[in-house]
Parts: sequence; C-alpha cells; structure tokens
Amino acid sequence: MFSFKKFSVQQDKTAMKVGTDGVLLGAWTPINHNPNSILDIGTGTGLIAIMLAQRTSAEQIDALEIDDNAYEQATDNFENSPWSDRLFCYHAGLDEFVEEPEDEYDLIVCNPPFYTEDYKTDNDQRDLARFSDAMPFEELIQAADLLLSENGIFSVIIPFKEEEIFIALANEFELYTIKITRVKGTPTSEIKRSLLAFSRSKQDNFPIDELIIETARHIYTEEYIALTKDFYLKM
Repeated sequence: MFSFKKFSVQQDKTAMKVGTDGVLLGAWTPINHNPNSILDIGTGTGLIAIMLAQRTSAEQIDALEIDDNAYEQATDNFENSPWSDRLFCYHAGLDEFVEEPEDEYDLIVCNPPFYTEDYKTDNDQRDLARFSDAMPFEELIQAADLLLSENGIFSVIIPFKEEEIFIALANEFELYTIKITRVKGTPTSEIKRSLLAFSRSKQDNFPIDELIIETARHIYTEEYIALTKDFYLKM
C-alpha cells in the first residue's frame, strides 16, 4: 500500500505500481479552467484520478482501465478514497469507450504506456501496461479530440524523446500546446520526461519550463516539493 496525505493506494493486484510519473501528472495537470468532468485514460491503480479528485471540485471523474486486475484495484481504491461519490471506473479499452461517447470531458489525462529502453520483461501484465503497442499515441490523441469539451485541456506525461512527434500528432487533430514542463532526475542528468498540456485554441506564448526532482539522493528541489507537497507524506 502507498499512503499519501489524504488517501491511500493499494497496488498489490496490478503490475503498474505508483510511480513518480503518475504523481507528477496528477499534481502538474492544469486545473485553472475549473473542470467539472475529468477522464483518466488507463488509470492503473486509480492514482491520477484520485489526485484530481483531491485537487478539483469536478463532479464527474471517470477512469478507464482495460486490465482486469488493475480495474478491480482502481475500483477498490476509488471506493476507499474520501471522494468515492465522484469517482467511477469503466472496465473497457479506449477503442470501445470512444465508439459510443456519452460525455465530453473538461479535462482528459493519461500516463500512457510506452516502450522504454529496457526490453520486454517476463511479466506479460507489466508489458501490456508498459508497451505503447497497447495504446498508440495516435489512438490516444484521436480519442482526446473526440472526447474533449470545447474549452477542455488534455494532459499527458511521455518520454522526452517522443515530445516532438506527440506534439506534431496533436496539432494534426487541432490540439495545441499550452504548457510544457521537461523533467530531469538531477541537475546533471538528461531530460527524461515531458509533461504536456493541450487545448483546442492556439496560444503563441505559453510557458515552457524545466523541473528537476532532486539535487542528491532524497534531497528534493524546492520546485518538486512545491508541486507534490499536498500529496506526499514527507514533503
């Protein structure tokens, strides 16, 4: 179990454990447009959806999970959170979900599965969660375009090396960048992740910044503490 300040996340049933990427996306995602409806695509343990329940007053927070065990885990975590009345998990793949879209969402978030340099593991479940052949970027962006409300925001965390191609694909669907944060583990390490937020309206000047997580092992930067202090117990 992973305990945060206001909720806990059980992760014994799913291959995708609570990780920095999910916490970053949940804490960083822009909410200044006061979203009333939120969709978390590929929710895993349900972490990001629960973080957004804590951060917003959105009445409807839906999550989508195709994996049986992760779906059960997320549902349990939703029910045990202080915001259970606003959280709901669908047991479906993205392709099924977009076939009959009932709602538009003011905020769509996704920590998509992606292929990392470490080759396939012996754990099929983790591989499914980890490999982008489980959810190609184009399918994700197309779904976001279909499900996003007129003034909505679509927010993701992806490997930095995929940033350019992801933005180009999003632009094809007339989704435009409104905020970029590039994440480094330490001041001297390479940029590892990109946090990207998109909307339907083009903005010429939008913030692009860099976030460094720690200066030394477990010595976190002020920026990282400021971003995650509402969640991590020891921040």
